[in-house]
Amino acid sequence: MRGLSGLAGLRGLLCGARALGPSLLARSCSGGPSWTRERTLVAVKPDGVQRRLVGDVIQRFERRGFKLVGMKMLQVWEGPNVVCTSRAMIGHTNSAKAAPGTIRGDFSTHVSRNVIHASDSVERAQREIQLWFQSSELVDWADGHLSSIYAA
Repeated sequence: MRGLSGLAGLRGLLCGARALGPSLLARSCSGGPSWTRERTLVAVKPDGVQRRLVGDVIQRFERRGFKLVGMKMLQVWEGPNVVCTSRAMIGHTNSAKAAPGTIRGDFSTHVSRNVIHASDSVERAQREIQLWFQSSELVDWADGHLSSIYAA
């Protein structure tokens, strides 16, 4: 069970306490369950694209239950606690310290070739998303399209 406690510790380091102001949270207004909507920006870096890892990265986020709500060569993922969870899924910036099973632990070859970027806080995610996406380019999933992780 050492691996599980290690991941929990990593999650704690990556997701420490953070103060969320009201402007950083969005409530579902589609009449569905009342959950706090959180988004994060994810970018597969050039080394990941060159090594054809884009599909693997997308698949891991989909398997985790997050919704892809925006994509160019960057992706915007949405779901409960998505910033913290995605950081745990991605792993340590330094590939030598990235745990096996994380995206960087499985695919990274060097700190400068670490495959992926993801926002490290809700605040930074909001800024990064606004740099690259207009609100009209992001999907707002309708009631009928809610994934099972949002079931009441």
